[in-house]
This record gives sequence, structure tokens and C-alpha cells, in this order.
Amino acid sequence: MTDVPPLLTTADGRPLKAALASAQGRARRKAFYLVAPLLLFVVFSFILPIGQMLHRSIYHDGFSSTAPNLSAWFAANPSGTEPDEAAFAALAADLAEMKKNKTAGEAATRINYTVSATRSLFTATARKADKLQPPFKEALLAEDAKWGEPVIWQAMRAASNPYTTDFYLIATDRARGADGGIEQVPENERIYLWLFGKTFILSGLITFICLILAFPIAHLLATLPMAKSNLLMILVLLPFWTSLLVRTTSWIVLLQGQGVVNNILVSLGMIGEDGRITMIYNQTGTIIVMTHILLPFMVLPLYSVMRTIKPSYARAARSLGATSWTTFRRIYLPQTLPGIGAGALLVFILAVGYYITPALVGGADGQLISNLIQFHMSKSNWSLAAALSGMLLVGVLLLYWLYDRLVGIDKLKLG
Repeated sequence: MTDVPPLLTTADGRPLKAALASAQGRARRKAFYLVAPLLLFVVFSFILPIGQMLHRSIYHDGFSSTAPNLSAWFAANPSGTEPDEAAFAALAADLAEMKKNKTAGEAATRINYTVSATRSLFTATARKADKLQPPFKEALLAEDAKWGEPVIWQAMRAASNPYTTDFYLIATDRARGADGGIEQVPENERIYLWLFGKTFILSGLITFICLILAFPIAHLLATLPMAKSNLLMILVLLPFWTSLLVRTTSWIVLLQGQGVVNNILVSLGMIGEDGRITMIYNQTGTIIVMTHILLPFMVLPLYSVMRTIKPSYARAARSLGATSWTTFRRIYLPQTLPGIGAGALLVFILAVGYYITPALVGGADGQLISNLIQFHMSKSNWSLAAALSGMLLVGVLLLYWLYDRLVGIDKLKLG
């Protein structure tokens, strides 16, 4: 018969295994309580607003709630059904109710998002809806022949369901045709994808310029003696101590036609009085000002990586016969890649979502997608603004995923 080992217990007689499990549980609860405030902050200030935005991009009840009779007819009849007398009777009843409740504009606005120039059709007909007599199909067509157009009925059918992908179609320069199919809008009306492309191209250009300017600055910060390095760091951080609005408006003073830069060029004889350069309220102004504002966000990640690179690596390469260019290309530059990737990611993400700087100095030529999102928000088309924001969010997440695949998030160094 084998001896059974004695059960290990704590000083108070509790089994050791149970006491360890209890202690670990208390430690986990304490850790959770410590991070709970931050978790709640992230949920309420980040996750919930993004979720609400994405929900708003596919939900709009402006028509379904104001035209319940016609929405019920659409629900009872499959897509492609020719509108009959019952459909026109439901439409007439809803128009009469819209006049009574003064909601014709709300319903018309929703349809106008899909088919332009239809707001007046709803509002004008609603004013006379209580005078319509059966047969309602003939009465409505007599009021306006547009009530017989299939594209109007297709738009109303799509709007009868508050959940729709129409706003994503609009954001990709597409629309539903009269037969319910998806088709490209006319070329002269395509603005969204073009502006998305312009935003990403300009953001990439600004990121590249920031990298070219920031690399030697960060190298100086990492290699200069401490006293000079601290002075240079103060100059890099100085813009953070100044309001963004002040910095932007200062560039307006510098770059305008009668501004400081043009006056200096005229006084030096480099340009004539009549040849002043237009550097503001255009795309050039957007690039210059955004490069200045975002430059510190490139310098700091680069500096955090460069200060950890030992000078002995370069000396060893030169002692083995490598030229300065070879030493930089094969020894120094590869070690700075985490900082380059982090700085480029940070600057690019900030650039694609910038609003105030293009709004102040960009004019009509230097606007980005963020300015169009703000325009739709101010015009109360929140669903289209949310759809555009959702597409921008997806683009940023794809960029983040690409960085993870190429460099690795574990190598991210932001300072």
C-alpha cells in the first residue's frame, strides 16, 4: 500500500491550490478595476461613436416613416412590379398626410439623395394632395408626368426600407438605375472617388516630403552633443506650443500675393511685381502648410530609432572598406526602417483626415475628402457623410494592415 502525500495547506488551514486560485482571481479583478476607466473611456469616446457612424451610413428613415402606405405596398409587392392604382392611391394618401404634418420636405430630401432634382416634385404635389380624386394614377400623372418615371419608383422602393446601401453607392459614384441595377453616374458628376484618390495622393506626397525633411533633422538630434541637441529639439517641439489655427493663419500672411515670401522675392529681383506667385488658396498652399504642421510627427519617431543606433556600426563598416554611401545604405538606413514606417504611418493617417488646414488655405483646388464630409454634415446629409467616413476608415485600416505585413506592428516606434 502506497503512502498518500499530505495535502498542502496555508497557515489558516485552507488548501494551497484553492488559496492560489483565489489570490490569482483577486489579482485579475484588481487589474481589471485599474484598466476599467480607460476601457470605458475607449468604449464611449471611440467604439460607440464609430459604431453609430457606421449604422448611420446604412440607415435613413426619412422616407419610410413619412410614407407608410406606399412603404407597405412596396413590402407586399416584389421588385419589378408595375405600380398600379393601389400604389398611386397609397402615394396620394401619403402625400396628403405629408401636407398635414409638413413632412414632404423630409421625404423629398431622402429621394433627392438618389435622384437629383426631385424635391420640388414632392413638395409641389403635396400642396395639392388633398384635392386629388380617383383614379389617383391619372390624377398624379396630370399633376406631373415625372410620377410615371420608373427611376422615381425605384428610388422610392429603395427608400421604403430604412436600411440601405444607397449612400455607399453614391460615395463610389454609382447609382441605381430605373430597372434596379447599379450603374455609374455620368462622368461629369463623379466627384467622390476622384476626391478620395486626390486625398491619398496628396497625403502620400506630404508624407514623402516630411520624410525627406525630417531625416537629416532627426539624424542631427541623434548625433549632436547634448546641449545643441536639446536646443534643436526645442525648435522641433515649438510648434506644439502654438495653436494650430495661429500657425495656419500665419502661413496665409507669409504666402499670400502681397505676403512676406512674395515681397522678399520681388525685393531680390527674382520675380517682377506683376509676376507674384500664387501660393495660397490652392493645392500648393495645402501641401506647404500641412507639411509644416505634420513635420514634427515624422521627426520624433525617426529620432527615437536613430538615437539607439550605435556609431560603432558605421565605424566598423568604414574600417572594412565601405564607402559613406554604402555604409548609409546597408548599415544605417535598414536600422531606421521602424522609425520611417511609424512616422510615415502617423503622418499619412493624420493627413488623410485633416480638415481645418485645407479649409483655410486650400481654396477650391486644395480641398480634401474631409472637407466634403464636413460639407455633407452641414447640409444635414449625415448618412452620406457617415458612408464617406466609413470608407475613409476602411482605407486607414487597410494601410495599418499593410504596415503590419511589411514592417510589423511589434516594431512600431513612435518616440
